[in-house]
Amino acid sequence: MNFKTRLQQNERLIGTMLTLPSPEVAEMISKCGYDWLFIDGEHGPLATLDCQRLLQAIGGRCASLIRVPQNNEAEFKKVLDIGADGVIAPRVNTAEAAQQIVRWCKYPADGIRGVGLGRAHGYGLDFAETMETANQETVVVVQAEDIEAVENIESIVQVEGIDAVFIGPYDLSASMNKMGQLDDTEVMDAIARVTRVCQQNKIPLGYFGVSADSVKPYAEQGYNLICAGVDAGFVTQGAIQIIEDLK
Repeated sequence: MNFKTRLQQNERLIGTMLTLPSPEVAEMISKCGYDWLFIDGEHGPLATLDCQRLLQAIGGRCASLIRVPQNNEAEFKKVLDIGADGVIAPRVNTAEAAQQIVRWCKYPADGIRGVGLGRAHGYGLDFAETMETANQETVVVVQAEDIEAVENIESIVQVEGIDAVFIGPYDLSASMNKMGQLDDTEVMDAIARVTRVCQQNKIPLGYFGVSADSVKPYAEQGYNLICAGVDAGFVTQGAIQIIEDLK
């Protein structure tokens, strides 16, 4: 089964975040058994070519979703043309915004994605096959990371073509003037509302946490697009642990 099918069948899919422009790090992590990798083009230094180098290093060992830096047509087109299995759209606060994102990610007649030749098309060698399957296999994930998105979640989940809603807990808390207060009652209530609406409408849910412990409660609630940890954190935590072990 491809990644989108596994997501739709509510399989628990474990991933981690890549933020460093290092093909070597991406290659190593892709061999560790993750189901998918969250390549973060929104925060940090990753440009389109950096993302392509990471995809080449990953080599299809696990699915790769790229978060674009901002929601515009060109950004989605570029990351899909370099071969991402799907996109993660930040700060999707309305159904209208979600609809536009789906249109940008789908070829006609399902959308308005521009047709070009890139790595996703085998540089032209796989063009016909790619055009036949892209609309069905491309994963479109929208992020609910603002209180406005929470307030509009009932209409957002009705947008055809959305494959998952991914909660950004830190930005969500910040939008409520409760930066990082993830245990605050109002923040937890907002997350619970998104959870309830998505599960009622059979929309897969995603969640990011810096550690396994931070995401376990959400996995237990039925979230299946799980992202835990960050590549840079693995390096620093490993280095600190060595120092502590030797002191």
